[in-house]
Amino acid sequence: MPSFKIDTSTAVVFVATAPTPKLVNKQTGEISVDRETGAKMMTVGLLISDEGEGNLYQVAVPETGVPEGLAPGSPVSVVGLKARDWENEFNGQKRHGISFRAVAITAGV
Repeated sequence: MPSFKIDTSTAVVFVATAPTPKLVNKQTGEISVDRETGAKMMTVGLLISDEGEGNLYQVAVPETGVPEGLAPGSPVSVVGLKARDWENEFNGQKRHGISFRAVAITAGV
């Protein structure tokens, strides 16, 4: 499925939730890895505010692109943020949504 670049150049971005490993399977605890680099994937909650509207996004980022010590409330910049729609079927139910992925998160604005 195609992905779309998201321009955050005019946005204010804060960490909402600290980085946690992105799980492929919650039952087994298997951690997702980047297909190209093999780096572990992390999920970071980001509050992105732009043009008077703020939204919370769960963004997948390779562990190598997440600086040490990211804490809720920290101002950050997002490098290479993209959105991609997804759809799957689980237990006979179709589900769909939008996933977000970034190349890196940098501390400070």
